[in-house]
Amino acid sequence: MAELDVEIVAADHFVWSGAASMVKAKTSDGEIGILPGHAPVLAILAAGELAIEPIEGARLEVSVDGGFFSVDSNRVVIVADNAQLQDAKASSAGTR
Repeated sequence: MAELDVEIVAADHFVWSGAASMVKAKTSDGEIGILPGHAPVLAILAAGELAIEPIEGARLEVSVDGGFFSVDSNRVVIVADNAQLQDAKASSAGTR
């Protein structure tokens, strides 16, 4: 089964990384959903929520205050100005 390799970092701290089946984000052009096999994308993140469906564990939500969103070869990299996991329990569930 194909999966996404996701990494989320803020300007001054690591937020989360792990395998996921789906990532949803709000960009300057609107919302985008990423599944394995998605075409390469580079977008500007808008302030809002990211949703991540990890391969193992519960859905994660991350608040971001803008940044960049990159997808290439099933790798999703999110570099946010500021980012915070909504559920503190989730931070240990998916971090490597």
